[in-house]
Amino acid sequence: MDSVIAYGPYLLVGLGVTIALSLSSILLSVAVGLLAAAARLSPSRWLQRLALLYTTVARGAPDLVLMLLLYFGGQVFLNRIGALTGLWDYVILDPFIAGVLSIGFIFGAYMSETFRGAYLSIPRGMVEAGVSVGMTRQKLFSRIIWPQLVRYALPGFTNIWLTLMKSTALVSVIGLGDIVYNAFAAGRATRQPFAFMLVALFAYLALTILSDVGLRVLERRYSRGVVRGVGT
Repeated sequence: MDSVIAYGPYLLVGLGVTIALSLSSILLSVAVGLLAAAARLSPSRWLQRLALLYTTVARGAPDLVLMLLLYFGGQVFLNRIGALTGLWDYVILDPFIAGVLSIGFIFGAYMSETFRGAYLSIPRGMVEAGVSVGMTRQKLFSRIIWPQLVRYALPGFTNIWLTLMKSTALVSVIGLGDIVYNAFAAGRATRQPFAFMLVALFAYLALTILSDVGLRVLERRYSRGVVRGVGT
């Protein structure tokens, strides 16, 4: 226990990196997911096929494989372009950026299906009613489509966020000092890996519980006024 306390500041730094990585990745995945969902719902077949290809690849390939490809392959690609054009010198891709890009890319595919399903769940009658009273596209989106989209997407979003947050542990493989990396390093230094991995486990468990509670409160807020069936 004394060793854990002594390495407390070091572990807190790793926890901060994990939280920052999770928040940055979820923002990117939401942006990518909205774009991909819009492409899937687009009348353009090319956009539909492109979005389908993206979601198939992102959901089909292992997360760690994509992360390693982006981290090592991205560096090779950038350095070859730099050598050919002379625009920059040797580039070392930052592990944090690589983690955000890879996690955001992967979970953007899951977000796109969540948003697409949520949009298709919005009753057409509500949209038609808004059009019939003369709402502009902007007002129709902000007053009718977006609140309903959020309400229908929140359960899926919650599951994706919890999974994404736990998937950030993979970035320790590429050398980012997150909670797992720092806990493992402290465990090796003190020869107490079990104690420090237990700390990392409880850190993720605490983040998961807090996130689940917060998102459930948000879900109830967006479900105000909704009449539920008997037994729901």
